[in-house]
Amino acid sequence: MCGVCERVKETREGKNPFLVKELETGYVVIGDFQHFKGYTLFLYKDHVVELFDLDEETRAKHLHEMTIVAEAVKNAFGAEKMNYECLGNGEGGAHIHWHLFPRRTGDIENYGSNGKGPVWCYPTEKMYSDANRPSSEELEEMKAKLLVELDKLLK
Repeated sequence: MCGVCERVKETREGKNPFLVKELETGYVVIGDFQHFKGYTLFLYKDHVVELFDLDEETRAKHLHEMTIVAEAVKNAFGAEKMNYECLGNGEGGAHIHWHLFPRRTGDIENYGSNGKGPVWCYPTEKMYSDANRPSSEELEEMKAKLLVELDKLLK
């Protein structure tokens, strides 16, 4: 089972403390690490590897929902710009899932391209350090803020 499938299974079983909301095609979850405050993932519900593997209607619905999630993240966490990534060749596994990074000036300062560029310019050992894990209180606050914005956009 791929890492995303494991997280989806955990979510379906009610065991994912990072879950914000279930949408028709996926699950909105706060990222485990928060160097980029508001980092959120949108996990496709089923094990599908590529966007082109989805039928046209499902793909359109999924992409529409992903953009709603991105807009909600921007609104909830005050991003200047959103970065979108759908990789699937890392630890999470080959499974459609989106990394939604709210970006702000200086968030990778002193690392590559004069502090500008993709999130991967920031050292991974710093991005994924325990110092960037939200506390239980911070996590609940983040989830509540994002849920309010999602619900506004989904009306």
